[in-house]
Amino acid sequence: MKYNSGTKKSLPFYLLFSLFFTGAFAQTGADVATITTAVPILTVSPDARSAAMGDAGVAISPDANTIHWNPAKLGFVTNDMGVALSYSPWLRNIINDMSLTYLSGYKRVSQRGAFSASMLYFDLGDIQFTDDLGNPLNIHNPKEYTFNLAYGQQLSNNLSLGVGARFIHSNLSAGISDSRPGNSAAVDIGVYYTNDLTIGTRDYNLAFGGNISNIGAKIAYTNADRKDFLPTNLRLGTAFTMNLDPYNKITLAIDGNKLLVPSSGADSTQSVPRAIFTSFGDAKNGFSEELQEVTLSTGLEYWYNDVFAARAGYFYESPNKGDRHYLSMGLGMRYQKFGIDVAYLVPNSRNNPLANTLRFTLVLNINKVEE
Repeated sequence: MKYNSGTKKSLPFYLLFSLFFTGAFAQTGADVATITTAVPILTVSPDARSAAMGDAGVAISPDANTIHWNPAKLGFVTNDMGVALSYSPWLRNIINDMSLTYLSGYKRVSQRGAFSASMLYFDLGDIQFTDDLGNPLNIHNPKEYTFNLAYGQQLSNNLSLGVGARFIHSNLSAGISDSRPGNSAAVDIGVYYTNDLTIGTRDYNLAFGGNISNIGAKIAYTNADRKDFLPTNLRLGTAFTMNLDPYNKITLAIDGNKLLVPSSGADSTQSVPRAIFTSFGDAKNGFSEELQEVTLSTGLEYWYNDVFAARAGYFYESPNKGDRHYLSMGLGMRYQKFGIDVAYLVPNSRNNPLANTLRFTLVLNINKVEE
C-alpha cells in the first residue's frame, strides 16, 4: 500500500509522517541511526511558553500546561484553577492543512494537591491514497488524539510527586488494506523539587524536575504481529530563577531527554519493561552513541512585573540521531486573569520542514492563592 500525496501534499505522506519529527530531511547516510517510534507527536511541545524556551519545561514554574511536562509540578500551582488553549499550524512551509491543538487545565483540590486534564488533537490534513500502481483509492483525513489525566501532590514544602494517565488514538490510514487505527494507554511518573533562596539582598529559586512519560503498551496499525513502541521518554532538568528586583526576574532552564526505547538496530520485539532498562546500553557503538541519543533543551525567560515576558531557547540533537537543532523565541503577556503566549521556531536550515513554525497559547488563571 502506498500513501501518495497527490496534489494536496508536496511529499509522499508515509515519508513525511515518519521523518518530520526526526529531522532526517537534513541528512541521510549510513552513520545516521535515528530512533523512530509510533505517535511521535507525543514528544512535541504543545504550548507556546516552553516552545519558545527550546522545549524546556520539566522544572520551570507550574502553569496550566504542567500536565504535559511534569505532573509533579501540580503540587505547587499558585492559582485555584487554570486553563490554556494552544494551537499551531504544522509544517506550514510545505503543507497548509496540518495543525496541532492542545487544551489543558487544572484544579486545586487542597493546599498541596491538584488534578489536571488535557486533550491533544493532531490533524494531518487530507491525504489522497493510491494503490501500488498509483490508482487513486480515496481521500482520508488522518488524525491522532490523546486524553490525559494527572494528579500532583506536595510531600513537603519543597518536594512533590505526580502521576498521569493517557489514552492514545492514532488513525492514519482509514482501514485501507489490512491497516487499522491504533489505540494504546500510557502513564507518566514525575518528581519536582523547588527551593527559595536568599543570597545577600536578592531572592532566588532553584528547581529540579524529572519525568518519565508515555510508559505504555506498544501500538499496532495492522492485523499482523508487528507493533511499534510508544515514545517513552526520560526528561530531567533544572530551572534557576533570579529576582533582580521587585519588577524584573530571569529564569534559565535546561532539560535533557532520552527515549527509553530500543536504539536503531536493536531488538524491537522485546517487551516494554525490558526495552526501558536496556535502552541505556543497547546502542551498537556503545556509551558514546548512547550519549548521542540525549537531546538538550535550553531556555531563557524574562518577566517584567509579571505582565510582560520575553523568551528564547535552543534545541540540540546529535547529527547522527536526527540532526534537529533550532533557535526559538517568543513573547508573553498577562492582564488580570488572561494571558497570551506566542512562539516562533528558527531552524538550522531553510529547507527544514519545521521552518517558521508558530505556536499560540491563550491562558486563563482563576483565583490566585495567597501564600
